[in-house]
Amino acid sequence: MTPAGAQAPGGARPKVAVLAAVAALVLGLDVLSKALVVAHLTEGEPVHLLGNIFEFTLLRNPGAAWNLGTGYTAVFTVLAVGVIAFVVRVARNLRSTGYAVAFGLLLGGASGNLGDRIFRAPGVFRGNVVDWIGVVPHYYPVFNIADSAICIAGATFVVLALLGIHMDGTRGDKAPAEPERPGEASPDSPAAAPEESSDSAVAAPGAPSPAPSPER
Repeated sequence: MTPAGAQAPGGARPKVAVLAAVAALVLGLDVLSKALVVAHLTEGEPVHLLGNIFEFTLLRNPGAAWNLGTGYTAVFTVLAVGVIAFVVRVARNLRSTGYAVAFGLLLGGASGNLGDRIFRAPGVFRGNVVDWIGVVPHYYPVFNIADSAICIAGATFVVLALLGIHMDGTRGDKAPAEPERPGEASPDSPAAAPEESSDSAVAAPGAPSPAPSPER
């Protein structure tokens, strides 16, 4: 039975294909853009597109998104592996398209930056992430497509939670129904007829009284 205030998934299938497609798109765009940036840009020589508002600049980042935690490269590598493992584990239970898109963005972004950690200098699991997008770079850190996907995924999770949408596709409060106790009638089932007690039974008018039992 579906709890009150919730909509049944209606037999919706897991949204694994949606998650995988979004993750593959994000990962492909991230890898391709970084390859082009490394091939055509020189560190310290940004390409200005809108004056000081928007530019392409090559930056190798040993930390997390927006140059945070530059001394914890190995820690962020382990965290990325954990995020990927978590997304893969919950994928089979996703029946909400919104959550599938959000987890796809998260998986693609984490995979993109993890690839840099593994395959780029200075070494395996210590590689620097390639950042190249600068928006008002004098005041805002340089980032990449993977960073953007991770942040959009976080914002999507917040919006879905505020809208009351759950990962299984239902909406609203999901208060679990109380299990029926053994021997207790369900509110939906017809009430059992009360048994007539022999002590409280009243004889119909005109009916003969039962004969008294003989004394011994």
